[in-house]
Amino acid sequence: MLNYTVNRRSIPIVNDGIKKPGDDKGKKYLKRIIISGLFSILFLYIIIYTLPKTILSTSSLLEHSVTAALIIFLVVLLFRYFSTLFFAYLYLNKYTFKHAVNYHPFISIIIPVFNEEKMIKNSISSLLGLNYENYEIIIVNDGSTDKTKDEAEKFVGLHKGKFNEIKISLINKPHGGKSTALNAGIRYSQAEIVVCMDGDSMLSPNSLKYAVRHFVDPRIGAVAGNVKVFNRGKFLTDLQALEYLEGLNLVRNAQSFFKLVNIIPGPIGIFRREVILNAGFYSNDTFAEDADLTLKILSKKWKVCYEPNSISYTEAPEKLQQLLRQRYRWTRGILQSIKKQKKILLNPLISFGNTIILWTMFYEALIWPIMNITANLFFITVALAFGYTSLIFFWWAALAFLDLVIAIYCIAAEKEEFRIVAYALIYRIFFILIIDVCKTFSTIEEFLGFKMTWKKLDRIGTAKI
Repeated sequence: MLNYTVNRRSIPIVNDGIKKPGDDKGKKYLKRIIISGLFSILFLYIIIYTLPKTILSTSSLLEHSVTAALIIFLVVLLFRYFSTLFFAYLYLNKYTFKHAVNYHPFISIIIPVFNEEKMIKNSISSLLGLNYENYEIIIVNDGSTDKTKDEAEKFVGLHKGKFNEIKISLINKPHGGKSTALNAGIRYSQAEIVVCMDGDSMLSPNSLKYAVRHFVDPRIGAVAGNVKVFNRGKFLTDLQALEYLEGLNLVRNAQSFFKLVNIIPGPIGIFRREVILNAGFYSNDTFAEDADLTLKILSKKWKVCYEPNSISYTEAPEKLQQLLRQRYRWTRGILQSIKKQKKILLNPLISFGNTIILWTMFYEALIWPIMNITANLFFITVALAFGYTSLIFFWWAALAFLDLVIAIYCIAAEKEEFRIVAYALIYRIFFILIIDVCKTFSTIEEFLGFKMTWKKLDRIGTAKI
């Protein structure tokens, strides 16, 4: 048994110094009551003082509502732009100091073609000039009805490349769509890395050299390339050239900081072949097979990044009707792809990063176009109704200045043509507004379940290597 001796003199008992648990709570409540009372008196004084001087009317209420709505819109717009710009800069800064690695895996370049007799020669010629040694070219003729097959057969065999001979193969199959053509090429290939591109696209000489270095990281499943418009010199195609820089490449730079690029573009996508097999190949149940495959790859916990120097030149629509058809298809296809991933969309515990990416895509495809159209029409209508027509100019000038700053950054970062900066002055008010109207109608038709058909865009075939 243990005995404890307590020296009573060493522990003075002073009842006045003992705090009861309820004392602190009482003081906190009293403090809150006093502060709340003082604020209530202050607000009451402000109301009593200002109410007699306030003119209550529907017009003044509407004016204040418009001001508040526009401020909210501008805050969202600025946050959207500068957060993207911030992360894009961080990735580009990190990428600039990234050293090249000695990694040269065997690559299969797969070209699905359907009625590409005007473009296939230029496309193949660009591939024979690549600064890479270890690759082959697989042409998949998807049941073309023109002279594409005849043109493709001219290239079958061994051809002189920049460093050695390049093997070119041809697969002829019944028409089934781009996704089935790509899948046929992927199944035929035995390479570690496959490059999927469009039949009308041309790759820059260093496309493979810069893309493959990302695969040194075993987490990287795919790399998105940089798509540029080559048929410039016209009003609509120059606007699209700016859009690709500002609306697509800048966003992919930002997403690549997190290695969560959400759409690998059709004109140039570089994949580990095992990743495509693991994801279940390309699907033909959406009108955006590229977005669908990318989301499937991300859902398998692979990472996807962006390579600015893997450049693919593509032909942009030169007529407004063709452009709207293209964007109609893109919007509905993206929404279809998102719906296939609704489990991840609604449950961030599966993959938090992918959930954020899906909600971002949903916001860009559905919410932002409607928000942009409504804000512009609402502001213009109210400004005309209340005689604030001069503010319309300042509204346009503010948005144009914002686009001008972003355009200069994008063009400087990619060493692009400086002349297209001028298009930033009408980019948002004219071009983006038209595209957003198209997206809005596409979204409505998708949710209403309207049947959709897709016709191949007409090609001019004016590409020069």
